[in-house]
Amino acid sequence: MKSSSIKLQIAYGVCAIAGIVFTLYFNILFIIEHGGFSAITFVAENYINNASASITNDILVVVVTFLVWSFIEARRLSMPYWWVYAVLTFCIAIAFTFPLFLLNRERRIAEIANTNG
Repeated sequence: MKSSSIKLQIAYGVCAIAGIVFTLYFNILFIIEHGGFSAITFVAENYINNASASITNDILVVVVTFLVWSFIEARRLSMPYWWVYAVLTFCIAIAFTFPLFLLNRERRIAEIANTNG
């Protein structure tokens, strides 16, 4: 395996860990603050002002783009369980699943390269 691939995998892994740690922390605070999780309240609070609405809409476009691209890319590379990334995107965060997908994509590309010689 090339060192550039290993470096990318490490970078993507670190980003995935950061994505899950930083988002889950605030998700847990939200759950504690509201005495449970309500999707309606969660979404409503993302539109509390123009700045938060802008960021929310920005992230929604990124999520849709990621899901379309990752589905096509997963099929192209014969990556199993693509749907898990979609589920994790909505259950945890795109900040976690996007780098996780990139990590597994890089591993798959390296696997194909090793198989083909």
